[in-house]
Amino acid sequence: MSDLSWLTAHPVAHRGLHDSNKTRWENTLSAFDAAARRGYSIECDAHLSSDGVPVVIHDDNLKRLTGEDGFVWQRTAAELGALRVGGTTDHVPTLAEVLALVDGRVPLVIEVKGTPGRDEGLVARVGEQLARYKGKAAIMSFDHWLIRDFAKHAPGIPGGLTAYGRDNSLLEAHFSMLAHDIAFTSYAAGDLPNPFVSFVRERLNMPVITWTVLDQSAVDLTFRYADQMTFEGFEPDLVRTA
Repeated sequence: MSDLSWLTAHPVAHRGLHDSNKTRWENTLSAFDAAARRGYSIECDAHLSSDGVPVVIHDDNLKRLTGEDGFVWQRTAAELGALRVGGTTDHVPTLAEVLALVDGRVPLVIEVKGTPGRDEGLVARVGEQLARYKGKAAIMSFDHWLIRDFAKHAPGIPGGLTAYGRDNSLLEAHFSMLAHDIAFTSYAAGDLPNPFVSFVRERLNMPVITWTVLDQSAVDLTFRYADQMTFEGFEPDLVRTA
């Protein structure tokens, strides 16, 4: 396994360093620039537009973030770029815009968001862009069908499993993904500890980051059972809390 110490070196700003969508909204260039200037790593989300371009937005439905009806997969990247996020001057950015803005200043962790029947080529398009990117970057997903594409369509890019839960059926599903050469896990902080996280950290020496840390209790859980946090709603120290 390649050195992934950069993945856990600094707290990860969930969807960028936004202000809970008051004036600086999630997954916008403003939020990403704020995180990079502060020195935080950045987590963001990628969907595929109707013309096959990775765009950075969390929801597949446009309503909450742009006020528009419809879905990301129904719009071209240019059409999405014309939409304002939260009524601000920020637009829905392409992944290429995010990569150009961050420009290697801090690590990126990109969650690829599956939409069954609408995400063909998403991993490949993201992989192509990251292959040319000079900064530190990783990809991850909840969606097992996308993770199965990581090795083929994003070779050399660290790939991770985004996961949650403690019940046996979920844990068994998580363990099954170890067959696909994942390099790290992003796990729900509130579901720690559990046998899967303990196994990958202690037996496989695999880094684990948590999501989404909102308060001190989740900070404490993270650094008791994992290696770094994906945070939102506050600004943690850049120094890792042991």
